[in-house]
Parts: sequence; C-alpha cells; structure tokens
Amino acid sequence: MPYKLLLLFALLLPSWASFSSIAAAEQGRAITHEDLWLMPRVGAYALSPDGSQVVVAVTTPGYNTDEQGTHLWLLDTEGEHAPRQLTFVDSAESQMAWHPTGQQIAFRARRSGDSHAQIYLLDLQGGGEARRVTQFEGGAGQPAFSPDGSQLLFTSEVQVEFEEEADASHADANVRVYTGFPIRNWNRWLDGRQARIFVQDLPMAYPHKGEPRDLLADSALVRMPGFAAQRTAGGQTLNPVWAPDGESIVFVASTNRDRFAFDFTNQDLWQVGLDGSEPRRLTGSSAPAGDDNWSSPSFSPDGRFLLAQRTPRTELVYNASDVVVLDWPRARELATITLPERRASGGFAVAADNSTVYVLSDDAGHVKVFAGHINGGEAQLAFDMDVGMYAGLQAGQHHDEPVLIARYESSTEPAEVVRIDVEQGAHRRLSEFAVAQAAELDLQPLEHFWTRTEDGFDIHSMLVKPANFDPNRQYPLFVMMHGGPHLMYRDYFFLRWNYHLLAGEDYVLVLSNYRGSTGFGEAFAQAIQFDPLRGPANDINAAADEAIRRFDFIDGDRQCAGGASYGGHLANWMQASTDRYACLVSHAGLVNLITQWGTSDAVYHREVNMGGPPWQLPEVWADQNPLTYADQWSTPTLVTIGMLDERVPLANSLEYWTALQRQQIESRLLVYPQEDHWIMNGHNSRHFYDEVNRWLGRFLLDQ
Repeated sequence: MPYKLLLLFALLLPSWASFSSIAAAEQGRAITHEDLWLMPRVGAYALSPDGSQVVVAVTTPGYNTDEQGTHLWLLDTEGEHAPRQLTFVDSAESQMAWHPTGQQIAFRARRSGDSHAQIYLLDLQGGGEARRVTQFEGGAGQPAFSPDGSQLLFTSEVQVEFEEEADASHADANVRVYTGFPIRNWNRWLDGRQARIFVQDLPMAYPHKGEPRDLLADSALVRMPGFAAQRTAGGQTLNPVWAPDGESIVFVASTNRDRFAFDFTNQDLWQVGLDGSEPRRLTGSSAPAGDDNWSSPSFSPDGRFLLAQRTPRTELVYNASDVVVLDWPRARELATITLPERRASGGFAVAADNSTVYVLSDDAGHVKVFAGHINGGEAQLAFDMDVGMYAGLQAGQHHDEPVLIARYESSTEPAEVVRIDVEQGAHRRLSEFAVAQAAELDLQPLEHFWTRTEDGFDIHSMLVKPANFDPNRQYPLFVMMHGGPHLMYRDYFFLRWNYHLLAGEDYVLVLSNYRGSTGFGEAFAQAIQFDPLRGPANDINAAADEAIRRFDFIDGDRQCAGGASYGGHLANWMQASTDRYACLVSHAGLVNLITQWGTSDAVYHREVNMGGPPWQLPEVWADQNPLTYADQWSTPTLVTIGMLDERVPLANSLEYWTALQRQQIESRLLVYPQEDHWIMNGHNSRHFYDEVNRWLGRFLLDQ
C-alpha cells in the first residue's frame, strides 16, 4: 500500500467512545492473514511539551522488507487538524523525543548508509528532511533533550576490554570465550558490548565539532563484574532521564548480573553528573544481590519528585511492582502507590497537577487506568471498562486542560492513539489508521466467563466466536494457552496468535487465565510456584468443561489445544496428562524441565520455582516433567520452533519430536531457520497460520 494512502484512514473528528455502550460492528467477512498482516500498525508515540500534539510511528507492513516502512505522523490532541505525515524515507523510525520548544523531534532510525540505527533530528519549524546527528558503530538510541534544549543525550553500545588481552597467537580464531554467566540474553549472545550514556551539545551536525561525551567511560561502576544495563528482547537499555535542573541524568543499571546463574539479581536507580564523575547509587544497598528491582524512572512535571517502579524481592519468584515516590534531589523514599489486591503496575504517568498519578494494571482480560496520589496509598480504578485495553500512558496539559494519551485496542479494534477523558470514563481516537480495514471484517466481540475449580480457584476466561457465527451450529473447540506464565490473555488485537484468524469460520476459542496469570492479584500469580504445570492445566481443562456446559453451540466431542512458550509447555503437559484433546499445537514448548533449565538464557528462577536444582530434588523435577510420561502419550501434535530461539532452545523441541517419533505418535515438525522465539516474518507467519488451520481441520472437521 503506498504510504500516502494512509491519509484515507486518518479521520478528522472521531467521537468519544464509552465502555458501557460499545456495540459490535455490522457483520462483515472473515479476517484473512493478508488483512491481519497488512493493516497499518501504530507504534511508539510521544506527547509534545505543550500537550497539543503527538508524534507517532506508523508502520505500513509488507510481506517483503522492500514493501514496508515506518514513518512519523503528527496528531492533534484537540482533534481540530487531520493527521500529517512527517517523514517519507523508507526506514524504521522509533524512540521519538520532543525538543522543549516543540520545534524539533529527535528519533532513532536506520537509513541508507547506516550500519546500525542512529539518531536523527527533524526541524518542524524550518521543514526539510531529518538529518543524522550520530554515527556510532554500535548504533544509538533513546534520545532525550535537556530541559533547556541545549543538549541531547542518547545511548549507544560500546565494545569494552576490561579482561586480559587475547592471545595474539590465535588472533585469527573465530571464537567467543566466557568465564561467567549469563552468556546470552534472549536470542543474542553477549559480545562484550556495554550500554553507555552520551551527551552532545546543540546545535549539532555530523561530523561533530565537539565529540559526544561518554558519561560512564571513566567510572568504577562499568568496571564492576556485575555491571549490566537492563536487558530486554530488543537489547540493552539504561532508561536514562534528565534531572530537572539539566545537570545530571538518572538511569537504571545492575551491579550483580554476574550472579545470574545462582542468585536473584536486581537493578537500581543511579545518578551521573554531566562531568562524568562517579555515578551515585540512589536505591538499594551494597549487598551483592537480593535487593528490590527498580525500573522506569520519571520526574513529576514540577521536578520535585522522582517516581519509579519497584518490584520487591521475596522468597517467591513473582512479586507485583509498585510505584514509588522519592523526593528530589535527596532521592529519599516518601511514598508507595499500590494497586488493589497487590496487582502489578504496568506503567504510570504523573498528571500536570503534580499530584495525580495514573497507573495501568491488568484486570481480568483488560488493562485499566487506576488513579493514585503522589502521597501514596492504594490507587483506585479511574473508570471501568468491559472492552479493550490501554498501554503507554503519557500525561500533560494544553490550554490549562489535562491531556492523557494512550494506545487503545481490543480484539475487534487494531491499536490507535487515543485521548482519555477520565471524568467521562471514555476516550477519543486521535488516529484511525486501521479503522477502515477493520470495519470490513466480522470480528465477534469476546465473551467473558468464570469457572470455579475443585481446589477453589476462580478462573477467568474469554470465548471467541467465529466469523458468520450461527448459534444453531455445533462448533469444535480450540483451547488456547497463553505464555509467560506471568501474563494474561487480554482483549487485544494480537498479531502472532490472532484470536479471530485462528477461529476463522469454523472454531470457537476459549482463552483461560490460569493460576499464575496477572490481573487477579499477587497471590493468584504466585500460586504457580512449586506447581508449574499441573495446576494451570487443571484450570484450563476446567474452563473448557465450563464453556462446553454453558454454551450449547460448542461440540464437546471435538477439542484441540495449543499454545506458545509457556503455553507450549502446557501443551506438552496436556500430552502427558490427558487424552481429552484430539490434537495439540506446541510452539517453543519445553518437554524436559531439566533441559530447559540447563540451556535457556534465564535459569535461576526455574530452580527456585521447583524448590531447588535438579540434583537436589530429582523427584520434584520428574513429577511435572512431560518427558517422564512419554509411555502414556497418544495425542497427535504439531510441533513448531524457530531455530534461533534461545529462550526455549531448539533442544527441547527436538527432544519432543524424537519422543513422539519413538512412540509412533502422529506428529508434524516445523523448524523455521531464520526465526527465534517468535515467528515475525510475514511469509513464515502466513505459513504457520495455514499449517495450524490445516492441523485443526484434520482432527476437528474431517473426522
């Protein structure tokens, strides 16, 4: 789709949407993979300093890389002006930051001639195309202007050599040498690069008249064996933010990452001055491990308070995160904002009044807005909702009116940027990039129901009806199991396991939030410890039984189940524990707990979940290990895996495949050589969905 056609989907004055009156769209056609994959996708966004505009990255996807691009668009928070496209160069653009004057935008992009993504500046007042302002071998990201607009900070990864020099006699050898743990993060092998914070004076252009300053280069902090930035699936991040006076930067880092194989590790908040002096630790203690985990630092608009998320460290693996308020510049803890039933904070924003703190949190299939106070205490639900979810809150004000921005989506509505009116309990869309395409489709709204299990758990589930639903027809059931486990099935427009694409016109789906899921309080999420598979599987089966009992259009004699990652683990446990399903679908699922413990990039929490390492408690590790029961397997299974997956390494899928073949169970193995934990290539995604559809059809429709 040509990028200019996106204007067709950007309407001027969308209406406010309330969550008590959203009606299902008129019936259309069933969604196809092309519909799903080629819809414009709303990505990162940033609210302007005066609250009047939002810059948002919008991807126009394609099945081939030369057919897609991500560009920046400008949205008006008052809805008085149509969205305007700002960039047109074919490159992926993200991590936008506004200049305090609102006249410039910094962003990250990889354009022609860039070996890695760099920082670009776009002049909104002067016009013209963006200009590159960094040229780092390790790339650059996370730009942020100083409060007075005179400097720009960004991060980059630099190669460090603190160990002894390599043996010159083997200079031509291609080898990685490790003496500690971890050696990988997700699918990336650690290569001696460290994330660093750089600051550059403005105005700036490449080549620089003055080189950017590495604020951590001479510090003892980065030479500590346990120093590490926060590691995500996308790489390293220090989450740097400017202090209100523009004289220092607050960031997140660990000093005990070297204990990752045998102890819990944590991140603290740190402060470094622009002179590059030794960073000051703001949270935690000098203990080598065991401290609380800190993330997402942010300052209140008046600069009086530093807020951050803190996840307490206890003897349990899962602990819900709170929002903590510290005074500034002393960084003394003043207050803690919690959520009902110890739910976890999923992001927060401080309102322009400097007292209201809006917090996102999972709640029974939705992500809702809670309102807390800077003085602490339990935040309360700002307004209720029965459709969809929010993400990425940002707050400001315009013409003395509060502005609260988020991304909203539901299973029937692709993500768009919205402005929330807390008083009305509603939002208004600021973008409508995918609205027209979605309106053509028959996307049935989700139906929620609850199940009381025999051991006293209340399990929340959502039911997905197929396109062209006929209440008089008998539909087979596909039971889906989410990953995590500390996640939650949400009412959202998921790309990788899209509910409606899987349902098609032939299947009813049940999505259960088993014990261990978030969105139901801390105790419910913790209930999975020492019971990693059996309890959650029982919850899922009980919910499927309840759906069959409650909805007379479900044919209980035709059931299959499937999931990915932890959902794949559960699919493999279903293989070992029940014969109720006619078939299974297992993507990136473990079949041997010990193999997963020994080969994954993240290991220690797994033994804590079991009560100890495999050699101390072999009977515990065997009890809920699918491979232990291979002599009882009988269910035909579609096994899929990305060859580059290091979170659930290929070894587990190969063990599963070998045991299935050894037991002569009908099975099919799909190995995607260029995929990792997720299937992200468009052609591969289409192939995956087609394979799943054929597999389900073989056992649920063709019998």
